[in-house]
Amino acid sequence: MRFLNDAAPPYDLTYDDVFMVPARSGVASRYDVDLATTDGSGATLPLVVANMTAIAGKRMAETVARRGGLVVIPQDIPVPVVSDVVAFVKSRHLVFDTPIELAPHQTVAEALALIPKRAHRAAVVVDDARPVGVLGLGDCVEVDRFAQVHQVMSPPEVMIEAGTDPRVAFDAIDRARAALAVAVDADGRLLGVLTRAGALRATLYTPATDERGGLRVAAAVGVNGDVGAKAAGLVEAGVDTLVVDTAHGHQERMLEALGAVRSLDLPVPIAAGNIVSAEGTRELVKAGADIVKVGVGPGAMCTTRMMTGVGRPQFSAVLECSAAARDLGAHVWADGGVRHPRDVALALAAGASSVMIGSWFAGTHESPGDLVEDGDRAYKVSFGMASARAVANRTTGESAYDRARKGLYEEGISSSRMYLDPARPGVEDLIDQICSGVRSACTYAGATSLAELHDRAVVGVQSAAGYAEGRPLATSW
Repeated sequence: MRFLNDAAPPYDLTYDDVFMVPARSGVASRYDVDLATTDGSGATLPLVVANMTAIAGKRMAETVARRGGLVVIPQDIPVPVVSDVVAFVKSRHLVFDTPIELAPHQTVAEALALIPKRAHRAAVVVDDARPVGVLGLGDCVEVDRFAQVHQVMSPPEVMIEAGTDPRVAFDAIDRARAALAVAVDADGRLLGVLTRAGALRATLYTPATDERGGLRVAAAVGVNGDVGAKAAGLVEAGVDTLVVDTAHGHQERMLEALGAVRSLDLPVPIAAGNIVSAEGTRELVKAGADIVKVGVGPGAMCTTRMMTGVGRPQFSAVLECSAAARDLGAHVWADGGVRHPRDVALALAAGASSVMIGSWFAGTHESPGDLVEDGDRAYKVSFGMASARAVANRTTGESAYDRARKGLYEEGISSSRMYLDPARPGVEDLIDQICSGVRSACTYAGATSLAELHDRAVVGVQSAAGYAEGRPLATSW
């Protein structure tokens, strides 16, 4: 990457401060662009879901990995629970989505509580492991909440078998004008469901899979306690990437924790952070990190910069840290501060191998937590991992005094409403939007890969008015 006219400014830059200049391109289609990362994580998309309790659960992990990204399970989750999550994710089908399953005798009230947990907004009614009906939200309108689902379900309109080509499934769903297809194995047992959009995506994305064909998942470990033992336990549970995580990554305790993990010679990549300087990057790489997480304070739930004055504008931090990591054969993940597809493209142009996303994905069906209705708008509650709420959850085993003392210091929002975008309520919808933007950015730069994007990108600096000029208008002026 180079600056326009080689005019690098003497001050640091955010994503909003910069733009990419189009160049002569021989890339005919955005589908000619390969978005696979080269950082050893095995992801086929440069997207990593941040290890936040309100965002990174097993449902998110399954869905994102099926499209090629990676989810990091938070460090607060006990190893036995992580083991269960990993087993669940790795057992999921690479094409079919995992549906909500209901028994025929369950009530409509139960169905209404569960259906919103799926972006496809339906449940499959199963009897002896075999699908006997499909229940959507429309089937529950003006129906007695104590009615049993077998009384209001509809028979599956489209049934497909395990090896059905996604294009064939798409055509079948389209012809039937059905909401989804129900997939079964050779014995008629339920395998999953496939929507029209899901069938289309199955032809456009490559799942992130391990050597055995299971979906990939990462997990985080903190820098306190027996870090080595927990890291070993996570790898034994099947985690594909380890993330050694703390808010201030450029500290001695992090270096000690990294050394302890690296000494185990575990067969997975190790990411560590967070830092924002070349010096911090070099120290973490030399201590054992394959990937360095870059970002202090840019996240939507983070109050670090306002509380402490500490941090750094994210574009400049990624640019400097990625150069330092590259010199040592390592990589960086740009962690936080992305709010639009353009920000992801700019982070990758600056040299990041992947971009970590947190709050942007909090307002989706796949994030943990219940969907709450606020008038005609739906939302989920999110919170920062250094907030009082997260600290309280993390310290449940400590004395009341120690918990109260730690609760005095917080650098994060404890409760925020993350509204679902009616046009993009699922995480896959957002992945579509992001990948569309990133692929197009690559074609403008004449790049067919992320490495070429970084090599070819020409970036200029703009005023706030320049940024505002590029924003679309929902209504006329």
